[in-house]
Amino acid sequence: MFGLFKKDPVKALEKKHAQLMEKAMHVQRSGDLKAYAAIIDEAKKVEDEIIELKEKG
Repeated sequence: MFGLFKKDPVKALEKKHAQLMEKAMHVQRSGDLKAYAAIIDEAKKVEDEIIELKEKG
């Protein structure tokens, strides 16, 4: 019953990942490839966290 109000950390991370990917797309289109690479690296770390949390349970 009390688990009803808990936020799902996977959903929050998935939302953050989607935001990072959209930001990366805009940065890539502007031509700043160094910033694009940094954002993609951060998105990859978030994706790894998502995978780890899904494997745990």
